[in-house]
Amino acid sequence: MTDRWRVGANLATLANALLGLGAVLYVLAGNKLWAMLLIVMAIGFDGLDGMLSRRSRAPPSPFGRIADSIADGLTFGVAPAFLIAVHTGDVSTWQPYLPFALAVGIGYAAAAFARLAVFTARAYERPYFLGVPTPESALAVTVAVLFHDTPAFQTVAPVGLLVGASALAVLMVAPIPYPKIRRGSVLRIPMAVTAVAAAITLVPLQFRPPEGSPLFEVSYAAAFVLLVGVACYYVAGPFTVRRTEEGAPKSP
Repeated sequence: MTDRWRVGANLATLANALLGLGAVLYVLAGNKLWAMLLIVMAIGFDGLDGMLSRRSRAPPSPFGRIADSIADGLTFGVAPAFLIAVHTGDVSTWQPYLPFALAVGIGYAAAAFARLAVFTARAYERPYFLGVPTPESALAVTVAVLFHDTPAFQTVAPVGLLVGASALAVLMVAPIPYPKIRRGSVLRIPMAVTAVAAAITLVPLQFRPPEGSPLFEVSYAAAFVLLVGVACYYVAGPFTVRRTEEGAPKSP
């Protein structure tokens, strides 16, 4: 008999990968706003994948774990790297920085795949993440792009974006514990608010509202909530991992 939970998890993984591919294509087409929205949507499917997998009574399969990591690598590794490296807007501003942007983008993607490879091989057994998980890192890249590239809520700042993206890449592979956002996690509600803020930020921007318009101001305000939520995970996350969890592997 087919395990419906496992089938649902596989479909969520496929949706994650397709959204990641769409995000890459949108960046190449010059529409980073749609690309960022698709990445945020994919984070939801990635969480749904994990939730459905845990409901399944079937034993965890290496195939599902590998497929999930490949999808995550595309959506939360390659797509954010394209956001960093490809610049079809403000060309004159970005022109002197394009070689550095390409290098940082490649480095970011490499860090994401290195992290996912270790997770797939053995780190999945831990009850916490070691290093910032790729979805949260991709969300942080989205915040950086919103404020310093498109729509540049602060200003177009290539150096700020590239330095920030480099730091995010390092934190993905740094041996710092970060919590899994599941039932009982103290960060569950703050991260749910962060997800809502991401949608409120990105959906109105798809209509290209002029600066100063009500839609733009709503997006601008929500972007700050999104920024605080992401910063909360990065800064407070390690302190919410119980010491008893460290070094105590747990079956997924």
